[in-house]
Amino acid sequence: MSIVRPAARRQAVPVPARPLVVAHRGASWRAAEHTLGAYRRAIESGADALECDVRLTRDGHLVCVHDRTVDRTSDGRGVVSEFDLKTLSELDFSSWHQDLPDSADELVLGDSSLQGSYLQGVAPDRGEEGRVLTLDRLLELVSDSGRPLTVFVETKHPTRYKGLVERRLVLTLRRFGMVPGVRRRGRPAPRAMVMSFAPIALRRVRLLEPELPVVQLFERVLAPAARVVVPGGVPILGPWVGLLRANPDLVRRSHARGRRIYTWTVNEPADLDVACALGVDYIATDRPADVRAQLQSRPRLPAS
Repeated sequence: MSIVRPAARRQAVPVPARPLVVAHRGASWRAAEHTLGAYRRAIESGADALECDVRLTRDGHLVCVHDRTVDRTSDGRGVVSEFDLKTLSELDFSSWHQDLPDSADELVLGDSSLQGSYLQGVAPDRGEEGRVLTLDRLLELVSDSGRPLTVFVETKHPTRYKGLVERRLVLTLRRFGMVPGVRRRGRPAPRAMVMSFAPIALRRVRLLEPELPVVQLFERVLAPAARVVVPGGVPILGPWVGLLRANPDLVRRSHARGRRIYTWTVNEPADLDVACALGVDYIATDRPADVRAQLQSRPRLPAS
C-alpha cells in the first residue's frame, strides 16, 4: 500500500510588476492559428512566450492542432490522430482565416496588384506558411529567434494514444534542450512548460521529467466559496479568465501557496483589467501586440 505524504509547504511567490504576455496559438487574431506565420508575428510583436496545443499523428509526429479534427482549421476533414504527417501536410491550414491588412489602402492596392492576366485565377503557393505545423518546426523557430522565449505546450485529452503523447513530448523537449538544467553553448536554453486539463497527463510529465514545470488548466466556473483542488507538485494554475471573475481571491491564495497564475484567453480590455488588478503572472492572448501596448500604457505595479 502506497503512503501519501503531506506536501511540503511552499513559499509565497511575489505579485509580478507586470504579467508576461503569452501568444495563444501564435498571434492568432491576425493570422491562422498554429501556423508558422502566426508564431512569426507573435515573436515580432515582442511576446514573452508562445502557446501551442499538440496532438499525435498516426505515424508518431506531434503537430500543433487544437481540435480533435481538422475540419475547422483546414480544407480537409477527419480526425488528426488518423492522419499521417504526409497526408496532413497536403492540407491547407491557413486560407480559412481572413488575414486583413492594417489599412484599407493596403487592401485596395493589394487587390489592384492582382488584376494582371498573369496572376488572375491562379491560386498562390501556400508553401510552409499554410502547412500543418509540427512541434519540431515551432521549436526550431523558437531556438532561432535570438531572444529568450518560453513555450507553453498543451497536450489534448482524451486521445487514443494516451500517455504516448507526453512521452513523445518530453523526448522532443529533451532533444531541443528545453528541459531544466540544460545549457546550450554557454547560455540557457529556451524554457518549456507543459499544460493540460487532464491531471493524469501532468503526472506522466512529472514522472518522465520531474523538474519540467507543469500547468493545471481549469475552465469550470466555481462558486465563490469553492476550493480548487490541485494535484501535488503543480507550480502553476491555469484558470480561464471567467473563473477569476467568479473567484477573485484565487490569485492571492495561489500566490500565498507558492503557485503562479496563467490565465486565458484575454483579448478584451475588460478582461485585461481583471487579470492585472488580480496580479496574474501570465496572460495568454490571441492579440499579443495589442495586449503588450495596453500593458505598457499602464503604471507598473510594485512587485510584492
